[in-house]
Amino acid sequence: MLCLFSSCATIFGGSTFYASIFVNNKPDTQIFVDGSFVGKGSAFIKYPRDKTFIIELRQEGCKPVKQIFDKTHRVGILMMNIFSFGVIGYLCDLSTGAAFKPDHKNNRAIYRRSYKHYIYTLDYSDCDLK
Repeated sequence: MLCLFSSCATIFGGSTFYASIFVNNKPDTQIFVDGSFVGKGSAFIKYPRDKTFIIELRQEGCKPVKQIFDKTHRVGILMMNIFSFGVIGYLCDLSTGAAFKPDHKNNRAIYRRSYKHYIYTLDYSDCDLK
């Protein structure tokens, strides 16, 4: 049963990824992910691959800024499933969320360090406090 319901993305990368979040030149900025406080100036969290990543930056005296980071399909995993586990494998990856990744190719704020770790470098230039 385990062999039938394990597929490429579930095996290679899993249903979560690690995110390092940094706010450029604003060490006092509070970072919230999905409404929960995760750090000040920087944060390191584990996040589900199948959810849209919503980061909000807040600092006293400044307007909060919310940034939404989209996900995309892991095309390489789709190809591996076609040649190994077939449709059942891809459906397994979809159901666990492992078939997705942050859309780092279309957003310069995201850097892919590895298939399991992404770095988000955020700009909070709307906040001019020094």
